[in-house]
Amino acid sequence: MVNNIYIGEVRPTPLGPIWVGLSELGLLAVEIQANLEAFRARLLRKYPGARVIIDQDRTKAAVQQIGEYLAGERREFELPIDWSGMTVFQELVLRATMAVPYGQVTTYSEIARQIGRPRAARAVGRAEATNPVPLVIPCHRVLGVDGGLHGYGAPGGVKTKAWLLHLEEK
Repeated sequence: MVNNIYIGEVRPTPLGPIWVGLSELGLLAVEIQANLEAFRARLLRKYPGARVIIDQDRTKAAVQQIGEYLAGERREFELPIDWSGMTVFQELVLRATMAVPYGQVTTYSEIARQIGRPRAARAVGRAEATNPVPLVIPCHRVLGVDGGLHGYGAPGGVKTKAWLLHLEEK
């Protein structure tokens, strides 16, 4: 159960405002192009009864690392993830996604195969689309079997996904 969620803003970024949310266990939310009230409301819907507290000190590492990543200065994140708000399947998918190295890509089908569910490519796609911590869990590195960009859950959709992949090419 999540009691307190500490939030902080990454600013400025090339993707617009980004908010992060952390519990005592780790990072549980990253929201691109979010405003404070909408982000807070989404957190309270997902974690009813939690207190949402703006705390730039507690969120400093996440804010800094995401800023460094978006500036092309960081390739790996060193942040614990709070998996408690995810289903077992989503956690399996997103843990496999975290293993995709910077600058490389894989497919939904390959992730499905890796987690022992070779026929679950569409379910993998849905788990990726609902990734609560994009950027840190690099769902933008997962493509369709044809190598195409088939959606991205963050604002800007495939345009944002393409921008992130281009960032990692440098």
